[in-house]
Formats: sequence, structure tokens, C-alpha cells
Amino acid sequence: MKEKLESIRASALERLNRANDLKAIEELRLSLIGKKSELMGILKSLGALSPEERPAVGKMVNETSAFIEEKLSQAKQALILSAQNARLMSEAVDVTIPGKRRALGSRHPMQLALDEVTSVFLGMGYEIAEGPDIETDYYNFEALNIPANHPAKDEQDTFYVEGGFVLRTQTSSVQIRTMERKRPPIKIIAPGAVYRSDQVDATHSPSFHQLEALVVDHGITMGDLKGSLSAFIRQLFGSSTQVRFRPHHFPFTEPSAEMDASCFFCNGKGCRICKGSGWIEILGCGMVHPKVLQLAGIDPDEYTGFAFGVGVERIAMLRFDISDMRLLFENDIRFLNQF
Repeated sequence: MKEKLESIRASALERLNRANDLKAIEELRLSLIGKKSELMGILKSLGALSPEERPAVGKMVNETSAFIEEKLSQAKQALILSAQNARLMSEAVDVTIPGKRRALGSRHPMQLALDEVTSVFLGMGYEIAEGPDIETDYYNFEALNIPANHPAKDEQDTFYVEGGFVLRTQTSSVQIRTMERKRPPIKIIAPGAVYRSDQVDATHSPSFHQLEALVVDHGITMGDLKGSLSAFIRQLFGSSTQVRFRPHHFPFTEPSAEMDASCFFCNGKGCRICKGSGWIEILGCGMVHPKVLQLAGIDPDEYTGFAFGVGVERIAMLRFDISDMRLLFENDIRFLNQF
């Protein structure tokens, strides 16, 4: 019996040396110490032995079973460790290899232009005011002296929202809301998105950005407006830039004007940018209409004011020599990388 058990041990060690995966180890365990194994068959046959032989044979069988189980466990742990080491080697990172530099983003040209314009006005003592993009008809039109039959209220120019609301067509509505809640002196700029029913092309978009300004106080004159805008343009485009004002009409200002700046690409000599005229149209402006002041609860006999609005896209296009507005919205990385 002892020789037979030693033979089982030797056979187990030999078969273990050939087992090369966990599945083979499990199959070997069932074969060597499972319920149907030869070792378990010997254990079940102890009843046929004499009472004197049973303890010695039972002890040898248990020792052989424990030996085989220990060897199986060792072989299993060795395979698990080997697999872990192989995986770690395959996933190893060579820390001496140079890393891949991540591309850093930059500010959008629109944001660059807006920051620059805002910085100029903040330096002149203006405050930033904000208002909702979805406005009532009153704040977007009526309070700005635009009556119900005005062409600007036509559906081809304005996006109407269910419930009698509109997507604001200018940030002038912020000026009205500011005058209603704040008494003069008032000195604000109102940057933000506006919406108009325009076809998309190189110079038009149904959604774009404006920055409007409002100053209301005692004794504000057209001279204050011209001086402020001249200082703004010269800070933005250079101290040699000249300005001129042309009569115009806006329902919410009287008198009204459009302001041109001498072309900063050719110094007023004439080029493709200014179409040979030497001048570039920049913005619209004027003295706040007395009716607008009155509707906002400000006495036009006591206070006067001026207002102007400039397109941020227009400033960005002029500032960075961009010929097509669509480039500002398409997010083409080749274009954005230039900034």
C-alpha cells in the first residue's frame, strides 16, 4: 500500500509539471483527489482491512492527499503569479519616453475683440449691464420708440416666440431696463447676443453680438458723444485714426448719426478694405430720444443722454482682417489656431 501511495505521489508531481494553465490544474485536482480518484477509492476500501492495519493506511492516505493538495495549490499560485507578471510587463510604461504634448486652446477671436472693447470702456468709467435674450415686445420695440407698424417689427426681421415674446434684435432693451431701475447718472455698456432673421453670408448671420452703451446725466451733449467715441476708436485702432459722423435715422435717438473711421489699413488712402473710400463704417449712435427717456421714467427736461451700438463681429473682422463672418462661427481649428 505504501508503494502504491508513493506511486500516486510521483505520478501527481509528473502530471503537475506538465499542467500549463488553471484549467489543467483543476482537471488534475479532480483526477487526483476528487470523489472518483484512485486515492479516494483506497480510502473507501479501508473497511476491508484488519483493525490493526486501518490506522496506518488511513494516515498514509491522508498524508498523500494533503501532499497532493499542497502541490496543486502551489502550482495554481505559480500560474496566477506568472500571468500577473506577464500582464504587468505588457502594460509597463517606459517613463523615459518623451510624453505627448497636449495642444492648449486659446481665446476665440470674438472673445479677444470683446475683451479689448470692454476694457476700453471700463477704463472710461462704464459699468457692464446685462438683460434677457428673450424679450417682451415692449422692451424690444415700444420702449425704444418703435411703434407697432414699424418695418423693424416685420416677421422677416424678427424672431417671434410663443406667448408674445421675441428674441431681442438689439441690446438696447438692456438700456431701458437699466433706466427703469436706476436713476441718473447712468454710464453702462451692454454686450450680448442678438438675433435677426438674416440669411447667412459673409457679412450677415441670424445670431451675432452687439455692444451698446448708454450715458444719461445732466447736460450731456452731442459733443460728449463725439469725444467719447473718438477716444474709443483711437484706443482701439491707433492714435492717428480720424473719425467722421454722418447724419442718419434711428427711432430711439435724435439726432442720430453713423460714425466712420479712417481706414487703419491704408491710413485713409484707399484700399480693398475700405473699397477705395479711405473710410470704414464702424457704428451707429445718437442722443437718446426724449420719448425713450420719458417711457423709462426719466424727465427729458432735466436729463439728456447719448447711446451707441457696435457689432462685435465687425470689430473682430476689422481688428484681425477677417473677410468672412462665417469663419467666426464654424470652429474650424485651422482658423482658430491662428489666434
